Order: sequence, then structure tokens, then C-alpha cells
Amino acid sequence: MDKNSIIGWVLIGVIFIGFMFFQSKQAEKQMRYQAQLDSIARVENLARMERDSIERARMLEADTLGREAFLPVNQSSVYKDSLLEVSSKAEGTLLTLSNSKLDLTFTTKGAQPYSVHVKDFLNYDKTPLYIIKEGASTMGYSIYTGENINTKDFVFEVASRTDSSVVMRLPFHSGGYIQQTYVLHKDSYEVSNELAFVGMNSVIPSNVSVMDFDWTLDVPRMEKGFKNESQYSFVDYYFTGEKKPGNIGRGRSGSKKISNRMSWFAFHQQFFSAIMRSEEEFASGQLTLNFYPESDPSHNLMACEASTRYDYRGGAQVSFDNEFYFGPNHYRTLRKIGHSYEKIIPLGGWLVGWFTKWVIIPIFDFLHKYISSFGLIILLMTIIIKLVVSPLSYKTYSSSAMMQAIKPEIEALNAKYPKPEDAMKKQQAQMDLYKRAGINPMGGCLPMLLQFPILWAMFRFFPASIELRQQRFLWAEDLSAYDSIVDFGVKVPLIGDHISLFALLMALSMFFYSKITMNAQAGGDDPNAKMMKFMSLYMMPIMMFFVCNSLSSGLSYYYLVSNLLTMLITWIIKKFFVHPDKIREKIKQSYATSKAPVKSKWEQRLEQMQKQQQEMLKQQGGKNGKRR
Repeated sequence: MDKNSIIGWVLIGVIFIGFMFFQSKQAEKQMRYQAQLDSIARVENLARMERDSIERARMLEADTLGREAFLPVNQSSVYKDSLLEVSSKAEGTLLTLSNSKLDLTFTTKGAQPYSVHVKDFLNYDKTPLYIIKEGASTMGYSIYTGENINTKDFVFEVASRTDSSVVMRLPFHSGGYIQQTYVLHKDSYEVSNELAFVGMNSVIPSNVSVMDFDWTLDVPRMEKGFKNESQYSFVDYYFTGEKKPGNIGRGRSGSKKISNRMSWFAFHQQFFSAIMRSEEEFASGQLTLNFYPESDPSHNLMACEASTRYDYRGGAQVSFDNEFYFGPNHYRTLRKIGHSYEKIIPLGGWLVGWFTKWVIIPIFDFLHKYISSFGLIILLMTIIIKLVVSPLSYKTYSSSAMMQAIKPEIEALNAKYPKPEDAMKKQQAQMDLYKRAGINPMGGCLPMLLQFPILWAMFRFFPASIELRQQRFLWAEDLSAYDSIVDFGVKVPLIGDHISLFALLMALSMFFYSKITMNAQAGGDDPNAKMMKFMSLYMMPIMMFFVCNSLSSGLSYYYLVSNLLTMLITWIIKKFFVHPDKIREKIKQSYATSKAPVKSKWEQRLEQMQKQQQEMLKQQGGKNGKRR
């Protein structure tokens, strides 16, 4: 490679790195700008909802009491119902329900969950894991009862309580009451909830047809790497009968207006979720997600909000059955519950997801029954998958080995046709050589393409697999997060604040595998071949290192093991199954017969296209010569 080429490649590398740095900065600015827009939209939406509620209350009050439609609105916190006035000024108390999985604390202020502690898990820093931190959640139901009220503003009375259930009531002066019943199931992450309006038909006007529900929740950070955790955190929503839920998130703030009936929604951290499902289904709603900055002093990950609406049908007793799930995103646990909860786990599209659900997860679970080390499980999984796809991969590896066997003949053709204008002759001669040697240059491409769903399935499986969470292996403290051998203490563009050893070893294994593969190919002075060699040897390993440096160390470890096994398999095939002397002898015998191999239809079409391209180049060259 001459001096100008070296300078050119260096400039390309500088431009590439500069472009990635510029893009990362632009993405950060866009996220901050989008967060500001989302906050403004959120405030405007709340203000609009408040104005609508006040207007609806005034209109209904005029209809019910026969007053003027637009009376001045009382700005104080005084309620017309004397019992509501007392409840609004009372102090709430806390009470806790527990089972083997959860400590679920409620507050009587709003009759709502106050905190949720998941017992079997810890945060990355070994502190207790809370899906809902104390006071980080607010939920309430808004309905018109002669005046607009929201249940979150009132202290409920505890009507009854057992080890697994609690019943709280908000009484009205007329004798009716709103009742909230929560039941924590035994050895479960599920909580049943019934909201009932008892004897409220004389309080709630007959023309009230809707009830609004709002839930805001600050989801705390629980994992080591902010980038990886935010990338796999969402707000999900599901319509009955759909193949998979929709979501907003993946590291970016957003909002989604729901116009159709919705079965459930989930505030979904990487490995844990708070899910709410309505038996009657939500009539409509709006979901909002805003990510906190990594430097947030409260150590929060994201601010989630669900504003939904129920259809309200009056009567002496009206009830709404809801269900909550506060627990891990474990595929089999969620699938056992039903309601398609397991679909919140991002396993890929239909093909990749099918392979993950019916191949990877069963193998993973089977090995885990007998082996406690997840590093060893990943190693055995990789070997098993390599053996399963060996009929497909053999053609790819043997093709590479056979190409290396005829490397001297390829180099001889490059020497015979050194001129650019002889490119077509050289390609035809190479195709003839491949045919005589029994090599299909495209034979390894299709098997390699068929293996891509497996590689992508692994890419989706490891970061979403809660089984790997906080599992140690070698120097990695947590296979679900990045491993760090060097901590910079400051953010470095593209790399972050650390260097992952598994990601580095994976990139090196890619480099050496590409080097072995490229050495088997004689590109000569072909600039396209040089470009491919540069991309495969240097750019791809560097890019993969940047991508995997902040991702799951289990994923980098899998790719490392896969690359090492691929090199081993290639060596075995080359050593014991491909015999260069026999291939060369076959070529000599083919040339000795003076009979050219029969060309396939694909080769004939390729040759015709090459001739047409060569003719067009000649014509273009002739026109340029005349112009001069």
C-alpha cells in the first residue's frame, strides 16, 4: 500500500470517528430537546385535562342543581361534601401486606400502593430492590360526584384487613362510599384489585359516563450500566389479540396517545416491570415516558405516566376489576400468568423470536438444571448450537479452506492479468478455475445468511435474560452488564468511562478470524478487495468493540467463544477434510483434457453482464476521447 493510500485510509478513519462523535453529541442534544418538548406537552396536557374537568363539573352542576351554567369557580380546597372535606385534611397511614415474593406497602391517602419491595433480588449496589420506591408513585381516579374529585386527594378508612388483603373506603355524606380492595396472592408477584362504587347512584349523576385514571411512577435505576439499562426499558401497551405489545422507549423519551381499547400497560425496566391490567379494558389513554439523565441525584431511571379512561355505567353498585404485577421480567413466570405478559420481553421478530422461545430458552433452562455456572452454560450452549448448524456451516468453512488451497493459482492469474482493462478476462479465468476445482464461490454465502437469525437471537436474548443478572464469571461481576478492567472516571467519546475486557477479546477474535479468512483470498491489486480486507480486518472489529463495550458481558463472551470455535472448526476442516494436493491434481487433469467445465445458467448470466459492462466502459471511454 503506497503513501497516498495510507493517508487516505487514515483520513477515512478520522472522518468516521469524527462522524460517530458528532452523531453521539447530536443524539444527546436531540434527547435533551425532546425531553423539554415532552415536559411542556405533559404540562399542557394536564392543564387541558384540568380545564376540561372543571368545565364538565360546572356544566353537570348546572344540569343537576338548576343553577346558571357558568358560576364562578371556587379556587379553595373546600369540598361540598362534609365527609370529603374531613378526609382531604386527614393524615394518611401506611400498612403492609407480605408474602414470600413481595413487601407491598399501601397508604390510606388515596388507597394506593406506596412502595413495592421485591424480596428475591437486589440492586447492583447490593441495596434492597424496589420497583416502587417510597412515595415515588401516585395514582388516582377522577369522577364527578356533584363536584370533581380525585381519590388520591382523600384519606380512606381501613374497613378490614387480613394477612393477604386490605379493604379501604371513602364515605360520602349521603351514605354511599368508594371502596378499594387489594389482595396479594400467595407466593406470587400478582395483586388483585377491585374498585367499587357502593350506593353512589344518588351522588354520581346519571349522565356521567366516564372515569379517568392517572398513574405516575418514577422507576429507579437498578443495574450497573445506564446506557444498557435505558436501552432495554420501555412503556409497553397491549391490545387484546395482537401478536406483540407496542412500546415507547429504547433510551428515548416519548409519548403515545391510545385511541383503541387497551388491555394492559407496563412500566418496564430492563429486568423488572409494574404492569396494570383492566378486566373491562381501558377505553383510551395516553402513555408518557421521560428518561432522567445519568447524573440524576435521586438515582432514577425514568418518569412514567399513564392517563387512561374507563367507561362508567351507573347503578347502585359499580365495580372495576384490575390486576397488578410487580416482579421480574422472567419469560416462564410471565407466560404462566397469561394475558400475553411474556411478550414484553424483547426476543426479536417472528423468526428470531420463534428460535429464541423454542430453541435457546429450552436449552438454557435444561442446562441450568444441572449446571450452576452461567459462564459454563453459555459455553455449552455455543457448542451445541455450533453442532446443530454444522451441516450449514460446513459448506462455508470448507469453501474458505478450499479457496486457500488454490491461492497460488489465483495469484498466478493476478500476475497474468495485471491491467485494469483485463479485469473481465481475469474474472472469467477465476470462474473457470473455481469450476475445475469444484468450488462454488457463492456456496458459503447462503449457509452464512441462514445463521444470521441465530446471531441476532443471541444479541436479543442475553441483554434481556434476567437469569444472567448479577451472575459472576471469571472477572465479570455481572454477565447481564458490562465488565470493566479499566475505569477512566470520565466519559470518553464512543467508548464511555471504561474498557470491557470481554468486548476487547471479542474484537481481537474477530480480527484474527478475518485475518485467517483474508489470507486465504488473493485479491491482488483489486481496490475493491483491498477495501473489503480493510473493512473486515479493522473497521468491523473496532465498530463491534464500540457497540459491545457497554452491553452485556455475557453477549461479548458468547461472540468470543463463537469466534474461537469457528476458527477451530475451520482449522479441523482444513487439516482433515480439505486436501490441497488433490484439488490441484484435479485442476491439472481438468486442464489436460482441454475441456472447459459446463457453465451453469447463473455463470452464463454473470458472464453476459460482465461483457455488457465492459462494452459500456469502452463506449464511455470512446466518448470521453472524442470530447478531448
